[in-house]
Amino acid sequence: MTAVLPWPLVVGLVGSLGLAVGSFLNVVVHRVPRGLSVVHPPSACPACAQPVRGRDNVPVLSWLLLRGRCRDCATAIPVRYPLVEAGTAALLVAVALGVRDGAVALAVLPVAAAGVALALIDLEHQRLPFAISGVAFALALPGVLLDQLGSSPAAPAWQLPAAVAAWVVVYGGAWLLTGGRGMGLGDVALSPVLGLALGALGLGPALVGLMAGFVLGALVGGVLLAAGRLRRGDRLPHGPFMLLGAAIGVFAGVPITGAYLSLTGLA
Repeated sequence: MTAVLPWPLVVGLVGSLGLAVGSFLNVVVHRVPRGLSVVHPPSACPACAQPVRGRDNVPVLSWLLLRGRCRDCATAIPVRYPLVEAGTAALLVAVALGVRDGAVALAVLPVAAAGVALALIDLEHQRLPFAISGVAFALALPGVLLDQLGSSPAAPAWQLPAAVAAWVVVYGGAWLLTGGRGMGLGDVALSPVLGLALGALGLGPALVGLMAGFVLGALVGGVLLAAGRLRRGDRLPHGPFMLLGAAIGVFAGVPITGAYLSLTGLA
């Protein structure tokens, strides 16, 4: 993508798409955990039930123009909404610029977008809905296949199933060993999605992302325990750490892998 399009055009196109996707993700985060449809009924103010007008549904801009208040009842609109919209746009632009292979970018972008919703839902509800993980996998697969069927795939074909297997074995094994106490089935279901997206970049980035998630979880958990914000036996949602680790794999997996191989003399 970035190889054939000038970066200002990439920023404009992907940024605009990201704002729209972020607006939709706000709906997903609110409705999916409650078992509601994401397409019907149309968005409405939860306080006065008035439908959101089209001009009040422009990502970020509408919130600013309305000064964070419902046009009809003046109820405060959480600042999370424009932050999710802007943050999703920034994340997708970073992926589009950071992943040099266009087909691989097409695979990583939907997983990155789904990751925003999954992280927010896990932090609030301590669950990772299977529906979102499944949709992310289905949307990522065409990009992965397009890359693998091309003349110069980003990674050898054998590394893709190896990456998926590594993620599934580690998370499935952890779930079995802990009897589901350390993590939920939602984490296990998300593992092949992240393994697929990272595996398209190569086995090295996939393993870096896999390990980074556990390291981040252990570090944050240790800090919270030491600060008294978390007690032993309390469950800390692991999904956000999985996703942050995967992000490290996407943006820094290749140089980290190269540095490790150089230090060990395997390069």
